[in-house]
Amino acid sequence: MNHKFLAIVNPAAGGGRCRKLASGVLARIRALGIDLEVAETTGPGEATRLSRHAYHGGVRHFLAVGGDGTSFEIVNGLFPEAATEGRPALGFLPLGTGNSFLRDFTTHGIDHTIQALREGRHRPCDVLRLHHRAGDTYFINMLNLGFAADAGEVANRRFKRWGQLGYVFGVLARLAHLEHATFPHRPGGATEWDRRACLFLALGNSKFTGGRMMIAPQAEPADGRIEYVRWSPVGKMRLLWIFPRLFTGTHIRHRLASRAAVERMEFDLDRPVNVIVDGEVMQLECRLIDVLPSALDVIV
Repeated sequence: MNHKFLAIVNPAAGGGRCRKLASGVLARIRALGIDLEVAETTGPGEATRLSRHAYHGGVRHFLAVGGDGTSFEIVNGLFPEAATEGRPALGFLPLGTGNSFLRDFTTHGIDHTIQALREGRHRPCDVLRLHHRAGDTYFINMLNLGFAADAGEVANRRFKRWGQLGYVFGVLARLAHLEHATFPHRPGGATEWDRRACLFLALGNSKFTGGRMMIAPQAEPADGRIEYVRWSPVGKMRLLWIFPRLFTGTHIRHRLASRAAVERMEFDLDRPVNVIVDGEVMQLECRLIDVLPSALDVIV
């Protein structure tokens, strides 16, 4: 393999785990004969700047060394230019906390990616584009609104040092103040807005979020569709009973759940709300999500 790769390392990922392990993992990549350049981030947003600069310089092959947040930043450095100027390839060396996207393909993490690099394996992947009041954001995993996003905000603020377990703590903390909100939305082609209160909305390109939570079990990363999952309002005790089913994907069989595969989703929000996008918690006034079909190659 004679492609030049840029490995973007977030040493803070996984509570510092990435800092300890990255050099050994990258040595295994170099042993494959891959032309590898390495850049470390020093703060939020730097992976976006590094990947954008490299892409403009002709680099088309990238490795995200960290967690979902690292790959999220890289994707936002590659797009929108990559949609028209040449499809890039992205591999994942999961040394972070969530690593949700890669779980669609394997539970073997680093070993799986190294084998994919050895064999030159890759496959096309859709990129989802969120238009919001402040601009555009790109993602390959999942966007959540409502309870899931509010729990993520609490976890990020109070329990981040606990890793994946911190999200469970966030869920329990948010459960104590359970609320149901309205996020007016409609899929492309529909004439009526859905203004009903709900527990959460999930709009995914892949199945997992929060590490092992299979929120969108029927999502396919290259079908040109957004997997839409909606949960109607539910009481605290029933939510506690249902919660384990979020890890198996069986929650969508419940009568309070609904799902569809859609090409676009519009929003009619009048204010920013909590969203969690590929593991990153933000406040955004969402307007539209659409799909860039097969805009990225993923090394899996």
